[in-house]
Amino acid sequence: MQERSQAAEYPYLTGLNTEQLAAVETMDGPLLVLAGAGTGKTRVLTTRLAHILNTGRAYPSQILAVTFTNKAAQEMKERVSGLLGGMPVDGWALGTFHALCAKMLRRHADRVGLSSNFTILDPDDQVRLLKQIMEVEGVDTKKWVPKVMMGVIERWKDRALTPDKIGMDEVGEMADRKLGKLYEIYQRRLREINACDFGDLLLHMITILRDPTDRSVLEEYHHRFRYIMVDEYQDTNVAQYLWLRLLAQGSNNICCVGDDDQSIYGWRGAEVGNILKFEQDFNGAKVIRLEQNYRSTNNILKAAHGVIANNEGRLGKELWSDSGDGEKIIVRGLWDGEAEARWVGEEVEQLQRKGFSLDSVAVLVRTGFQTREFEERFIKLGVPYKVIGGARFYERLEIRDALAYLRVTMQKADDLALERIINTPKRAIGPATIAALYEHGRKYQFCLHDAILDLTQTDELRPKVKGTLMKLMDDFGRWRSLIDNMHHAELAALILEESGYMRMWQEDKTPEAPGRIENLKELISGMQEYESLQNFLEHVALVLENQDSGLGEFVSIMTLHGAKGLEFDAVFLPGWEEGLFPSQRSMDENGLKGLEEERRLAYVGITRAKKRAFLTFVGSRRIYGNWVNSIPSRFIDELPKVQVEVQTEMGLAGAGRSSHWDSSGLMPRVQKRQVQMRVAKAPSEYSAGKVINADGVVIERGMRVFHNKFGYGKIIHIDGHKLDIAFDKAGKKRVLDSFIKPADQI
Repeated sequence: MQERSQAAEYPYLTGLNTEQLAAVETMDGPLLVLAGAGTGKTRVLTTRLAHILNTGRAYPSQILAVTFTNKAAQEMKERVSGLLGGMPVDGWALGTFHALCAKMLRRHADRVGLSSNFTILDPDDQVRLLKQIMEVEGVDTKKWVPKVMMGVIERWKDRALTPDKIGMDEVGEMADRKLGKLYEIYQRRLREINACDFGDLLLHMITILRDPTDRSVLEEYHHRFRYIMVDEYQDTNVAQYLWLRLLAQGSNNICCVGDDDQSIYGWRGAEVGNILKFEQDFNGAKVIRLEQNYRSTNNILKAAHGVIANNEGRLGKELWSDSGDGEKIIVRGLWDGEAEARWVGEEVEQLQRKGFSLDSVAVLVRTGFQTREFEERFIKLGVPYKVIGGARFYERLEIRDALAYLRVTMQKADDLALERIINTPKRAIGPATIAALYEHGRKYQFCLHDAILDLTQTDELRPKVKGTLMKLMDDFGRWRSLIDNMHHAELAALILEESGYMRMWQEDKTPEAPGRIENLKELISGMQEYESLQNFLEHVALVLENQDSGLGEFVSIMTLHGAKGLEFDAVFLPGWEEGLFPSQRSMDENGLKGLEEERRLAYVGITRAKKRAFLTFVGSRRIYGNWVNSIPSRFIDELPKVQVEVQTEMGLAGAGRSSHWDSSGLMPRVQKRQVQMRVAKAPSEYSAGKVINADGVVIERGMRVFHNKFGYGKIIHIDGHKLDIAFDKAGKKRVLDSFIKPADQI
């Protein structure tokens, strides 16, 4: 009766379910709205704000509303205004953490040694400033990359750690044990130039609000803000949490909305513990769980719950829907990555024939290198697609660089490709040298390659530059001579290694480097499918030419991280294999905490689907030219049997089980935990006449081996991981050890 009368007086309350209404009407004291995927959290947030304003409990200026993006802030403002019949709601403190703190800090900048017109440095300027300081302090910026060191300082700021709180246990060996001192100098230098970085916006405000000698600023904000509301609370870091907690000590009316099961940004500082300990941090806190889902079918929701329930660090909730059970989740086992892409492509076409819009279909991958095979398949099928949140595979920086090396090897007159990589990795060949080379080429009508060959026979270039260019031309000449005598995938691997390009990324400590290395490995792997280097390069050119116009429908391809907050009628989740998903790197670096975040990522992936969800795993996957045996992800084993239909190709684990597992599961879990994904790397152990390859196999001179293209042969010489082999039919060839197997294993 009360709900009906409330709805009559306040029409915007109409249609709210019981829990949503309770969240809107609970205005006094700390409140945590535990909002599961698709449960209408945005509606609750905006309706609660409108209700506070409409009931006269606060003026707009007395509300602090915090979001993670400017887009979300603007959407919130528009929706609240709409609920209030178009009434303007200007004057309230609505925005992102950084935007709100920037406004606050300009009012109180003098308290931290700044002027109100301080500059906010962008990331490039931050790194340049730190690099200058490192050079002055005698720190090797090649060994200790400034961008990486800046990343460490940013993480310290995310944890609200000022320089005086950084001990040697935090610094370790970084920057020759000087990073704590560098941080102190960096902060002092920022004050000298009246600047701060993004982390300082929060850090300085926390310092001001915590000042034990003057509590006037804190008391001012306590008096001003009667209500505080926070969206996506599970994504907050320590500094954001401390800032909110300080401000909430006044009215104690803080409402945080979030979902612990969707906390997937630990790698960028998010602390899931903030939401898990909400009731401990705010005395008398009330927790309301939004569990009615308005997006997905019950089979999808129960399957997602079956996985996430295995996490220990969660508050607990179980989503349900009144839209029916819907189709079961399909778990499909396939032979390899190519078969996986082929099957997904066929299923997408089937969905399209059933009336699904391509705009409502998504392929969600764990890591970027996985996109290549799906892109290739969609191009062959003529299915329009877009890679969301990143470049297409062949458009990525590292892939374009690698392709440039291959293009020059194949065609020496490719000036654009040569210019792209002539100083990548760094060879001290600057713009002035390149301009001189082009001028020489125009004078004698030479391509850039031949201009280099001709000019290096003179004394017009500095000796060091001349020597560098001569070596590079010798390398290209040698690689060119191997085109007919070496498999093109092996040749590509050799070029990337001998040029120093692969080593450049291996030594790069930036967060992007591991992904770039994975993409390069995938490039080599993908080349195996083509007859020759020329055939492969022609294929790439056609792929790059095949750009969509941006009009019409298209399938979305993106990472699981990029998909958070989105929804699709049908979702394909490929690569659910141990080591790939969950990520071995994440588990190695973060242990159980890493595994639980991977499981939350699986939960996010499944709950993006509204009607259909398809999970796939393969029996083997080619990585850097090597076939790697795979086993299904432990997350597949955690799916409830009744919600899943298992389909596997004959001969794979689980074959013949069409609708459920046997009592032992698709793969015994204890076995899964013992097996780690093997990724081929350049061998690190070798001696005269012997090498241990990436699979741990001892390769010796005189051994009989097998190569997929050249057949059987005998090793006659070993040079590191490069082998000279006398093949029975193909003659003498030089190959990489990762491309051969001992003959007795065939």
